[in-house]
Amino acid sequence: MTQYKRIGIDTSKAVFTPRHRRDQPTLRINLRRAQMISFFKKLPPVEVAMEACGGAHHWARELAVLGHAVLLIPPQYVKPYVKRGKNDRNDAEAICEAAGRPGMHFVPAKSLSQQAQGMVLKVRDTLIGQRTLLVNTLRGHASEFGVVAGKGVGRVGSLLAAIEQDATIPAEARDMIALLGQQIEHLDIKIKALEARLNAAHKANAVSRRLATIPGLGPVTALTLATEIDPPAFASGRHMAAWIVPSKNIPGRQAAAGRYQPSWQ
Repeated sequence: MTQYKRIGIDTSKAVFTPRHRRDQPTLRINLRRAQMISFFKKLPPVEVAMEACGGAHHWARELAVLGHAVLLIPPQYVKPYVKRGKNDRNDAEAICEAAGRPGMHFVPAKSLSQQAQGMVLKVRDTLIGQRTLLVNTLRGHASEFGVVAGKGVGRVGSLLAAIEQDATIPAEARDMIALLGQQIEHLDIKIKALEARLNAAHKANAVSRRLATIPGLGPVTALTLATEIDPPAFASGRHMAAWIVPSKNIPGRQAAAGRYQPSWQ
């Protein structure tokens, strides 16, 4: 059995491309998803490098059980090592090359519970985006008939009532407006249920409760920071602050610093 020092894997789509490199590439194969575990079961313990995105955390857990050392690299740290045109093989070679660089920053693999809790946060964010889209669509169509309302979800009820009472608006338009209103109401119910679930998780998390005492941090943002950030991965508070990216699309909208963009998302 060939002894490999490090294998870089590009996990794009359904075909995974492992690549080993010392001075010259010695392993060039494509693996289907179902072949991954059986292939690595046959290998002695080896370093396996992947970009920290997509299903990388799942594979990190699976390969770690087999005794392999998994190195997850932020995608932006791999990009400089892509030497030629972007394809699966070149990406795998770049991942392997980046993993061997001195001082390379790796990120820890998430546990199942971390991924599950993070999914609740992300689904809530997705539903809020869908609701915002529907509200903007509703306001746009209403303005076509001369009915204008202020911005915000809180103005939807009065806007729907105004359209319902306006007899000059055709019945077809009123029906479509009512349909949009029903979809917004449905999303409101789902978002409130998720927020109640997140508030309960926040109260059960000591780190999240402590973070929420900082002015400008609400429960959702505090819980996001508590679950997404791994403190040992950062050398200092300044180092961690470099990963905080200001954004208006922040969970909960309460944070002053901006939405945390974890490199191992």
